[in-house]
Amino acid sequence: MFENRFKAKAIFLDLDGTIVDSRQAYFEAAQAGFQAVGLEPPEMKIALEIPRRMEQGLSIDDLMGGNLKKFMNIYLNTYYLLTKQKTRLIPNVSQALQTLSLKSKLALVTMRYVPGEAVIRELQFFGIAKYFTRVMTAMDTSKPKPSPEALFNCIKALEVHMCDCLIAGDSVNDIRAGKAAGAKTVGVLSGLFYSEELAKECPDLILSDLTKLPNVIS
Repeated sequence: MFENRFKAKAIFLDLDGTIVDSRQAYFEAAQAGFQAVGLEPPEMKIALEIPRRMEQGLSIDDLMGGNLKKFMNIYLNTYYLLTKQKTRLIPNVSQALQTLSLKSKLALVTMRYVPGEAVIRELQFFGIAKYFTRVMTAMDTSKPKPSPEALFNCIKALEVHMCDCLIAGDSVNDIRAGKAAGAKTVGVLSGLFYSEELAKECPDLILSDLTKLPNVIS
């Protein structure tokens, strides 16, 4: 049994690492970027370290050995291309979203710097677009997560108060954005970040993955 239970009129959800598994896209994008700057393709551990650091605004210079601008151009272009082909729904997430949508309004807030239409098409492919009232990408805000700007923009469309909202995601930036906004925060361990890293941000709860979230929403 879960000791923490929440009432949430609206739930903000991250995409990569929370709803979809993007590790293969990250891996192949890193391989393309490394090859473009003349480096040996990285192993999966190094490939996943790149988006982990990028999300936190940390340097990846030590992984590149120079040519960062060229690497980033190839890496990002390849990643956004591959998300159409290589992302996979995390097991049983579709059912979890269906259950959550009956309890709360759902909004998707992703740090992908792509038009919202591109993300909506991906959600439609997986058959889950119908569960979301609002979709926001990094292109829809002047400051993406960990800024709370996207969350504040969402509540206007959802017609709810922030104190009645919850954000769930795999990243430290999801928790930071939620806390900055005044929403409840839930970390999930299905993405790039470890339990101890999320715990340092003091979320209200940490779950193994999104499929457990319906159990704590009353």
